[in-house]
Amino acid sequence: MEFLHTDKDLAVIIKPVGLDSEKDIPQQLSEALGGQIYPVHRLDLNVAGVMVYARNKAAAAALSKLIQDGLFVKEYRALVHGTPPADGTWQDLLFKDSRKNKVFVVKKERNGVKRASLSFVRLNDDDPSLVHITLHTGRSHQIRVQFSSRGFPLVGDHKYGSRDAATAPMLYSCRISFPWKGDTLRFESLPQWGRTS
Repeated sequence: MEFLHTDKDLAVIIKPVGLDSEKDIPQQLSEALGGQIYPVHRLDLNVAGVMVYARNKAAAAALSKLIQDGLFVKEYRALVHGTPPADGTWQDLLFKDSRKNKVFVVKKERNGVKRASLSFVRLNDDDPSLVHITLHTGRSHQIRVQFSSRGFPLVGDHKYGSRDAATAPMLYSCRISFPWKGDTLRFESLPQWGRTS
């Protein structure tokens, strides 16, 4: 696990594929840094990238408020099958089937249905396509479902329609930015496959 930043309030790391962001990583951070670690957002088990953790209750509350107010901005790189539009904003209604741990796009609002919104820019003209995504809501499996439902499943995402040989979804949390103590903090990292040059 690679550290991007630590101070008395925050620990910013690059989460590897295969570690649980709400159990394994807080435990490892606690062993490495001492004290209690508070997760404020999550990444799927098979997704890697930048994550921010709080090191005390006050920081956890402040980060949670930023997330609630839409000021904690999360950006991703994904490799998707096909060629999506050059850019766009997608809004959907998502329903999570907890028994199957799978999310579906649905037509009508009802109990358990949540609004999901993201915007994206396609970075190349190849197939598979590299896309840069900004999340406006943080729903379970959101990026994977919103792209798959339009015929652009993520490379390696066998749960949502990919049939290739990759072992994990090609999705990476590449940048997180948020206001903090009068400044704007920005943490970024790109996987080899997510670079444009």
